[in-house]
Formats: sequence, structure tokens, C-alpha cells
Amino acid sequence: MSARDAVTALRRFGLGARPGEVKRIAGDPRGYVLQSLTEPGRVRIDDPVLEPSHVTFAAAMAAQRRQRLARAAASEPGAVMKDGAAEGAPPQAPPAPAVPAPAPSMQPEPAPGSPPAKGAPPQAKAGQIRREAFVEEAAARFRHAATTDAAFLERLVMFWSNHFCVSANKGAVRGIAGAYEREAIRPHVLGRFADMLLAVEKHPAMLVYLDNQVSVGPNSKAGVNRGLGLNENLAREILELHTLGVGGGYSQQDVTNLARIITGWTVGNLANPLTEPGKFFFAPPRHEPGERTVLGKRYPDQGLQTGENVLRALAAHPATARHIARKLAAHFVAEDPPPAVVARLEKTFLDTGGDLGAVAKALAQSSEAWEAKAIKVLPPYDFLVALLRGFALEPKPADLLRLSAQLGQPLWRPPSPAGWPEADTTWAAPSALRERLRIAEVAARQSDRLADPRQVAEDLFGDGLGGATRQAVARAETREQGLELLIMSPEFQRR
Repeated sequence: MSARDAVTALRRFGLGARPGEVKRIAGDPRGYVLQSLTEPGRVRIDDPVLEPSHVTFAAAMAAQRRQRLARAAASEPGAVMKDGAAEGAPPQAPPAPAVPAPAPSMQPEPAPGSPPAKGAPPQAKAGQIRREAFVEEAAARFRHAATTDAAFLERLVMFWSNHFCVSANKGAVRGIAGAYEREAIRPHVLGRFADMLLAVEKHPAMLVYLDNQVSVGPNSKAGVNRGLGLNENLAREILELHTLGVGGGYSQQDVTNLARIITGWTVGNLANPLTEPGKFFFAPPRHEPGERTVLGKRYPDQGLQTGENVLRALAAHPATARHIARKLAAHFVAEDPPPAVVARLEKTFLDTGGDLGAVAKALAQSSEAWEAKAIKVLPPYDFLVALLRGFALEPKPADLLRLSAQLGQPLWRPPSPAGWPEADTTWAAPSALRERLRIAEVAARQSDRLADPRQVAEDLFGDGLGGATRQAVARAETREQGLELLIMSPEFQRR
């Protein structure tokens, strides 16, 4: 084994080396990667400051209700109230605030309108509650990524969080996007795909993001009495993105039937005393009655269980295995992955019944994954974490959120339900590289002033550093320039 394999272990399967880490694992880089798969507990983030999603969700709902009551009382002191709101005034989540874009700085001054500290006053507005929760979750995620010794597990979390993405751009999701990842993704990264699928699709963040909480069977009790209708968003993305994939053999009728099956999958609210606010709730009055066929299989109407049965069948489908295998290989190995790796992952998925730990092990043991050239550009989030790990920087969470947004990848805000793309062209545009250079300049200035760039390069890459980069760093006129050259080198920017 060599330092070159150690660099592959820490960058292709991880989030970048910390000082001295290349030398520490050089004796057995593959064993280092595989070891993390035996310690699933290290993937969790247990921070007492972080609230469960339903607590934040319910607090924001209560704040919205207070606001509606106050507005109704101010406009019409004698207005009739219904379910805690002015009659005829549907609840509306406040829009997510825009992300400010000051010049990059790893240690900025607090921006106007920054999220309040933990312990917001009892009369805090919904937007304030959500912003505070969002920043606390982001801080915990950045901190964990920068310090974990099991970075392969964290990369798996990031992959699955993107595969089953939600977006904080939707107001009600903003406060629970981080908790969604902690509750539905992290516990299952080395478990069964079916279990993760069920946890994801029943989580309030996903139900709200894809509008299933407002989907009502046209022939259900609620549909007939109130004229409400079907929403196919979640059903379509389950088939197209989460399981079978495009070309996976499903039809529009399958989408519609699945949408009918999961009517009634909603979120508890303050107005219904039979529910716990902010938690998954199956509402029979909203559920479309009747048997349905999905992918040629007939499902009798068993209420909630019908949808769960369909999801388990989709999790075991060969098309799902192919879809997941190719996405994993494209993420970790190459945008156009080696067919042998895809086939190996697909077979492992099918042979083990969707055991994601076994699939991750098959990936880490694939020789092609270790031999592939480092050509994939680091996405912005990964680039920032690599800086934190390599240079022991401790910027403020709000600054990291701004920087990731400036680089084009705002945390938990993907452009669509398809998540962030794997294509290098997404991150390699000239404007994006200029932003990286500006950040590299700031990071170089704020790093250890006694650090010799040549020694830093050796600590982070060993003999995995190319001759041209090694020479450029050694010939730099200043310490800062040497570190900037290292940060902007192909070895640091690609994996």
C-alpha cells in the first residue's frame, strides 16, 4: 500500500485528509474504509441542542396560528374563528429568507437578520423558529463532517440525503430539513433499503415537500364532502427518482394508482386532537377506497398497509437495484461508471435483499473504484468540508451556509426533487472556480501562520501529490500563495 491509496481512501471515499491522516492510514487504506462499515453508530449526530422534527414543526404551526389570530383580531375584532384561524384564511408559511451574498470570508461579522440564539422567546414567529432550527442543524452537520473519523459513512449519508432530497426552500420544510436527515437517513445508511424508503416517504418533510399532505382521494369521505382531489407529486417521484428510475418499466397509470394508494398519508396538526402535531398520520377519511394495480400486481385496499406493501415491493424490484447501483457508482467512481462496478453493486443489492451495508462494502472492495483517475470535481459542500479538515479552520455556521450558497450549492436546497447532479460541468464553470479562488485566499490567510505549505502538502497528500503541484507549491513566493496553489490544485479540487 502507499500514500496514494491513502489519499484515495480519504478523498474518494471520504471528505479529505486532516493533517497527518495520510501517513496514519497508509499501511492499510482499504481496511480503514471498510472499518467504518462495522461501526454504524458513528453516523449518528447526537446533539442535545437539536430538536426532533415534530417539535419544531409543531412550534412553527403554533406560531402561525398565533399570527393568524392576531391579524384577525386586528382587522375584525368580532371575526368568527375556526380551527385557530380567521374563517376563510388558509394557513400560509412565510417565504424562506434570501441568502445574503457578501464577499467571501471564513469569519464574517454577523449579518443583519441573523437567526436568533437558542431559546427564542415564546412569541417567536414561525420563520424565526425555522431559521434557528435550520442553522443549528447545519452547524451540527458541518461540525460532524469536519471531525469524523468515519468519513465514508458521512459520504453515504450525503449520497442518500441527495437521493431522497427535500428542499428547505419550501417554508414548512426549512425548519425540519436537517432533522429529516437525522431521523430518516442516518439510521438506515447501513441497513435495509426498504426500511430507509419507508422512513423517508412517511417523514413529514417529504410529505410536505411533495404535497402529499394535501392529496385527497376524490371518492374518499373528505373528497366527496369537500371537493378535494388527488396530488401525484410524491407517487411520481417515488417511481421515477427514489426506486425504479426513468425507464424502470412503470406507466402513468402506475403513478396515478400509487398516488391513490398513499392518499391519507399526511401530517398531524394542531386542529386534530387525534393526531400528534408534526408527526406522520394516516387519515382514513382522505384515503381513496378500492383495490389498485401497480406494476401488474393487484393490491387489496388495506389502508395504510397497502402503501407500505407497495413500497416494499418497489424496494425489491430489479429496476430499483439497477438504478441505485448506477447512481452509487457514478457518485463514488466516475460520472460514466465502469459497467463491472455497476453490475457488482446491482447483484449485491439483489442477493442481500437491499442490504445497504453490503452494497457499500462491495463498492469499497471494487478495484475499479481504487484505480479510477481522480477527475470528479468536488461539489461546493465537499470543498468547504475538505478545507475545514485540511486546515483546521473553525468558521461560523452562518458563514459556511453563505459560502455554499455563493458556490452554487446551498445546503438542503437542491434545484429539484432529482437532487444535485453528478455532472462535473455543474461545478466547474469559470465563475464558480473564481469563487473557489477567493475562498482559497481567505482560507490561506486564516490558516496556521507557522505552517509551511510544503509540509501541509506532504501531510494532506504524501506521494499522491503530482510533481507539477509539488513544484508550484515549493516555488511560491509567500506562505499564502503556496497554500492557495495547493487548494486550487487538481489534487485538492478533484477526487
